[in-house]
Amino acid sequence: MGNTDLDPSIMALLNQATKTASSPLTQPEEQPQEDEDVQVESTQKSNDPIKVDLSRKAFSPIEKNFEDTPADYFNDPAYYKVALSGENQSAQRVHAVLSKYLKTSDPKDRSIFRQQMVTAYWELFRSIAPKARNPDFPMPKRMLLRYGVLLPSLFTAEQKLMFSKAFLENNTGEPVFYLDEWFKEIANGKLSISATDESRPQHKAATGAEAESAEQQRLLQLQSKNSGKLQSAESILSIKENERDMIEVELKNRIESLLEHQPLIGLEPHKMPYTDIQKHLFVEISERLRQLQKNDKELAANLKDYQEAKKIYDSVEEKLAGGPAVVEVNKTDLDTELTTVRQMVKMSVGRQGNQFPLFTREFFHCLPQETGFRENVISILSWIESIDPGAFCRIHKNVPNRIVPFVILVPSYGDFGFCWEPFDRYNRITSRGRIVVPMYPRSLQISILRAVADLRWQVAKEKASYYWMEEGLTGQYYQWIDQQKLKGDLKSFFIEDYILWMTKEAKGVQRLDKTVRGIFWRFMPFPQTLKDDLKKRSLVYAELCQKDQNRAMSDGY
Repeated sequence: MGNTDLDPSIMALLNQATKTASSPLTQPEEQPQEDEDVQVESTQKSNDPIKVDLSRKAFSPIEKNFEDTPADYFNDPAYYKVALSGENQSAQRVHAVLSKYLKTSDPKDRSIFRQQMVTAYWELFRSIAPKARNPDFPMPKRMLLRYGVLLPSLFTAEQKLMFSKAFLENNTGEPVFYLDEWFKEIANGKLSISATDESRPQHKAATGAEAESAEQQRLLQLQSKNSGKLQSAESILSIKENERDMIEVELKNRIESLLEHQPLIGLEPHKMPYTDIQKHLFVEISERLRQLQKNDKELAANLKDYQEAKKIYDSVEEKLAGGPAVVEVNKTDLDTELTTVRQMVKMSVGRQGNQFPLFTREFFHCLPQETGFRENVISILSWIESIDPGAFCRIHKNVPNRIVPFVILVPSYGDFGFCWEPFDRYNRITSRGRIVVPMYPRSLQISILRAVADLRWQVAKEKASYYWMEEGLTGQYYQWIDQQKLKGDLKSFFIEDYILWMTKEAKGVQRLDKTVRGIFWRFMPFPQTLKDDLKKRSLVYAELCQKDQNRAMSDGY
C-alpha cells in the first residue's frame, strides 16, 4: 500500500483502528448515539433573530398565523388620546388635519388634506419612533408605528378582529421586524443604521461620554467585521471535521472487513488467506488514508484561521464588556434612520401610488393571508426557498452560507418590495442584507418575490464585481438584454422575469425566453426533485436536464 509515505499520525490512527477491530469488548454501535446527542445540542442555538446562525438550513414551519383569542388594545376608549399624547406640535397638527379629512366630503379638499396628512404624520413619526426603546412604551403608539393605526374607528369590525389576533411578539426567531421593533433595536444599538449614499459627517473631537460612545461604536463595527470571518471559519472547520469523521468511519469499516478470516474447514485452527474482495480493500484503505492526510492539512489550516479570528473576536468582546453597559445610538444616526425609513415607504408605494400613511378601511382591501403580518411573510419566504434553494445563500471559499436578510415590514399601501442593501458594508461574508416589504399590497406574494429578486440581483452583481456585465448571472442576463436591444432598467427586467420563473416556469408553464430560461436554470436552479418532475412534462426541461448532465461530466461545471 505504500505506507512509508503516509503521515505518522495517520499510521497511528490505522494501528488504533486495528486494535479496536480486534477487541471483542468494543461496542462501536454506541458511538453514533453520542454523535446524535452532540448534533442535536449544536442545532439548538440562540433563537436571536439578529444574530446569524449558519446551522439553520430552513425556515421553521409556521403552525399558527393568528392567535386564538383577540387582544383588547384596539378597544381602549383612550387609544387615540394616548397615541398622540406627549408629542407636542406634531400631534396637534395630525389631529387638526385628520379631523378636516374625515369631516369633508369634497374630493378636492380630501385630496389636499391627504397630502397634508403625509407631512404631518412623518413629523409625528419622527417624534414617536425614538421612544420605542422604552420598556413602558404605550401600546397605541406601538400600534401606530407597526400598523399605522391611529384611530381604531377606521377599522371595520372584521379588520379590527383580524389585527387584534395578530401575534404581538416574534416567537419565530426569524429576522422579520415591524417598524416599532426595528426602531427599538436601532435605538438600543443592537442593529446598525441602514446604509445611505451620503457619507457620514466627521465630527470634531469629543470628550467624556461622547468619546466613549464613539469608541463603543467603533468596536461594534470591528466586531461586526470580524464576526463574519469567525463564523465562516467555524463553518468551514465544521465541514472539514465532518468530512474527517465520514472518512474515518469508512476506513474503520474496511479495516474491520479486512481483519475477518474464516476458519479452514478440517484444518482448524488455521484460517483462510485474504479473499479477492479483501485484497481489493488494500487499494480502498490506501485511498482513504490519502484522503485523511489531505483533509488533515486543510483542517489544520482552517483551525489556524479560526483561532486567529476567535482571538480577535474575544479581544473586542473584552473591550466592549469593559465599556458602557448600554450603547445608545446618537440622535444624528437615529434621525438618519428615520429619514431612511420614510424613503423606504416612498419606494414601496412608487411615484403613482397611495402615499396616505394611516390605516383606514377606505384603502385596505387585503385578505388575512394577503396582509403583511410576520407569519404570512415567513410562510411566503419559506415557499420561495423551497423553489429557489439558493435565494438566501452566499458562497464564501466555495462554501454556501444560508443567510436570511433582515425583513422590514412597513405599513404602506404599496406593491413594491425591494432590497435596500445586500449585506452589511463591514461584513460581506455572513452579515444579513435588508429587504423591505409593504404590509398592505395587492399581492403579498408578488411584493416579496420582487424583494427577493432584487436581493438576488444585487448579491450576484456584488459577487461579480467589476465583471458583472460579463460573468455569472448578471453578465449572462445583461448580454441577452443587450442582444435584444431592449431599453429600460436592467434590474426591472430581471425582477419581472424572476417572478415568471417562480410562479409559471416552476409549474411547467413556459413564459420565459429560451435563453433566459437557460440562464436561470443554470444560475438559480430548481431543487432536483422539481427538475425531475419538470423534465417529464416537456422536452424543453428534459433538454435542460440533459445539459446539466453534460456539464457535470465535463470540466469547469
